[in-house]
Amino acid sequence: MKAEFSRAAASYDEAAVLARETGRRMAQRLDYVKIAPRRIADIGCATGDGIRELQRRYPAALPLAVDYARPMLAAVKARTSLLARVAGRAPRLVNADVCQLPLAAGSLGLAWSNLMLHWLPDPLPALRELHRVLEVGGLLMFAMLGPDTLKELRAAGATTLRNFHDMHDIGDMLVAAGFADAVMDMEMIEIAYAGPRGLLRDQRLLGVRDGLLGAMDFRTARRVLRAWAAQRRAGALPATFEVVYGHAWKAAPTVAPDGRAVVKFHKP
Repeated sequence: MKAEFSRAAASYDEAAVLARETGRRMAQRLDYVKIAPRRIADIGCATGDGIRELQRRYPAALPLAVDYARPMLAAVKARTSLLARVAGRAPRLVNADVCQLPLAAGSLGLAWSNLMLHWLPDPLPALRELHRVLEVGGLLMFAMLGPDTLKELRAAGATTLRNFHDMHDIGDMLVAAGFADAVMDMEMIEIAYAGPRGLLRDQRLLGVRDGLLGAMDFRTARRVLRAWAAQRRAGALPATFEVVYGHAWKAAPTVAPDGRAVVKFHKP
């Protein structure tokens, strides 16, 4: 999937309607969070909409754009204005896997990830790594796809679609990774297509078609898409995406590295 995502860098923005919408809704949630991070990172940044929004909100913070696909980082660089580069405000580009970040422990005040974590077979190792690189009091904020994504195709007989973790499983993973005060919520976002080709085209331009739809043979795909087309409403085909939003904090440790309990005494 990495190769497909890398090739999609040039076409990603053309089809990233859902990512832009979830990014906008994630940003609205930051309106209710009082933080002043010194370092911010967009993990799985794609072409950089997220890191640009974070820079707008936290202009004094050092911005990091992190992605495992080098062409996506090149797109971030290409979309950075000359003024930002001259002023030293260009995002620092980090080519890395989320499970092995080349960042010091406790170095981030805010880690943001928009529609990336669900592509991992198991998000828990990534959540543990994000917990490691966050400072105490640091915030993780993310959006990812949930199990009812493309329920219309599942109802049409598709059996190869990717299975996503539900909101409760992700909440349990956050706790297992060491996060505190996790807040989870979910919503359904529906995109209307004129026909099946629109969905297939978008997922191809995003570089995730095979990763989302799976290895569906031609005969099965034709049967499923015909059954989906029968669900047309008001001249359009509905495609539902379940979006799971979450944020959680890195709390002060209660256990030392050697296993001893950490007890803090406060003067009256």
